Amino acid sequence: MDLNLIKTLEEKHVLVTGGAGFIGSNLCEFLLKGNVKVTCLDNFSTGKKANIKPFLINPNFTLIEGDIRQLDDCHKACKNVDYVLHEAALGSVPRSINDPITTNDVNVSGFLNMLVAARDAGVNRFVYAASSSTYGDHEALPKTEDIIGKPLSPYAITKYVNELYADIFHTTYNLDVVGLRYFNVFGRRQDPNGAYAAVIPKFVQQFINLESPVINGDGSYSRDFTYIDNVVQMNFRALTTNNEDALNTVYNVAFGERTTLKELTVLLKDYLSEFDKNIKTVDIKYRENRVGDIPHSLASIDKAKRLLHYKPEFDIKTGLKDAVAWYWNNL
Repeated sequence: MDLNLIKTLEEKHVLVTGGAGFIGSNLCEFLLKGNVKVTCLDNFSTGKKANIKPFLINPNFTLIEGDIRQLDDCHKACKNVDYVLHEAALGSVPRSINDPITTNDVNVSGFLNMLVAARDAGVNRFVYAASSSTYGDHEALPKTEDIIGKPLSPYAITKYVNELYADIFHTTYNLDVVGLRYFNVFGRRQDPNGAYAAVIPKFVQQFINLESPVINGDGSYSRDFTYIDNVVQMNFRALTTNNEDALNTVYNVAFGERTTLKELTVLLKDYLSEFDKNIKTVDIKYRENRVGDIPHSLASIDKAKRLLHYKPEFDIKTGLKDAVAWYWNNL
């Protein structure tokens, strides 16, 4: 995306919660390139200090080590802020099934704290990370924003509750809000380690180590994999739009195409084998489907295109090539 567009935010102050995480750190980096004042709030439960280390010498960057579960930390972070990009959350469906209480504390109570702090600080706009998991058991494809199903996990419930709270804070307190339903975001800085690692970085690391990735199910499940730069663009457009009709609603953030897990492994093997030809010989393993997973995910991005002029620039192949090269050089 043309960095000249970011000049509309010059001399503004943006708070990025979860700014040391995967998506948050990429948002911080983008904003800092445009000479925007950025505050990062993170408790480093899943975020990494290495992700923001290059920003610490930038005079426009401020780090607040705090927790969105603490209202005082939220108030401190929102002080003198124009806009909020709320990325802080505990992701992962399996994590929420194993520990629903902590997921709820962070994703619901923490979210409410941030809304209250943003309201009290007079923040101009609150853009937050919603989730495609909100579509639940609704089977029709592609997913359109106005039709959802029954949630299939505690995580999905928390992200839907976020949307409900955001809507109430607009109608009750006149806080402008925009929710972004992310569809399987991937790219640089996404952590391949840990029990709840996302599929793409996890598979990349396993291929690099010449280990066999394990697919849940027969590989036919599909996802609308969305490269990080598309997500950054969408956040920027939600933050800066002057279209009143584009505010106080939710949007799908995706590319608008789906890829099966089996197709994904083929692409990863092809791209990674350019660095190590031995990767071509790595076998794929399969196991039972995971509880709480939806079979297929595909987004309609018509609403985002129409109201926010969203133009995703990276399809799965282009994004994977960039991501694979980053992982090869950084793992």
